[in-house]
Amino acid sequence: MNQPNQRGGGGGFRQAQQMPSLAIRTKKSQLTTDAYTKMVMGEVWKKDWVYALIPFALGLLPALFVHSWWWIALAVVLTILFVLFRSAQVTGVTQMEQSKPLFERMAFEMDNKQILLRVGPEKEGKAMQLNWDMIGRARRDVDAYVLYLKPGTPPAGMAAWRLWLARTFDVPVFLHLPFKIFSADNDRRLFEAMLRRKNLLPAEAGAPTA
Repeated sequence: MNQPNQRGGGGGFRQAQQMPSLAIRTKKSQLTTDAYTKMVMGEVWKKDWVYALIPFALGLLPALFVHSWWWIALAVVLTILFVLFRSAQVTGVTQMEQSKPLFERMAFEMDNKQILLRVGPEKEGKAMQLNWDMIGRARRDVDAYVLYLKPGTPPAGMAAWRLWLARTFDVPVFLHLPFKIFSADNDRRLFEAMLRRKNLLPAEAGAPTA
């Protein structure tokens, strides 16, 4: 499982640079750990439910040779253990020190080069920088934009099976930008146009340009 500071090609959060005056600035927002867990659990199990069949099938395999109800019990136990392990990966992200900035109350500032995450008062507070090349994909929900950080680059020489496990059972880490934090509808439309120009959202005919 990749940690947040391993994402975006291994760059992690970077020291903030001065934002240009034309940057889009939002109000403060906070993604709670409960909200994150609920969103990611839904994504993970929508994709990974099929993998829960593997331990179930392995538990039943001996039943081909020796018929017993114990094999069904074993299959159920193995499946439950897999579900608990995968769910623990999701909840574990919220407990890691590297992830804590994602769950603080923050404002966003975006331009064509970077996204700035401001925590605390604008002058005295902390600021973190994400370059756009650290964002792998984006999604527009009914009331928010979701920006997913790229998984980190795996170490050189990693075994193929370990690489498959890391990619298959990665836990999504993202920024959540509700529509309500934008100061004006025009700011939101400009931000959406920015996402489309960067191919993070599908191109749309007649989309506004920034």
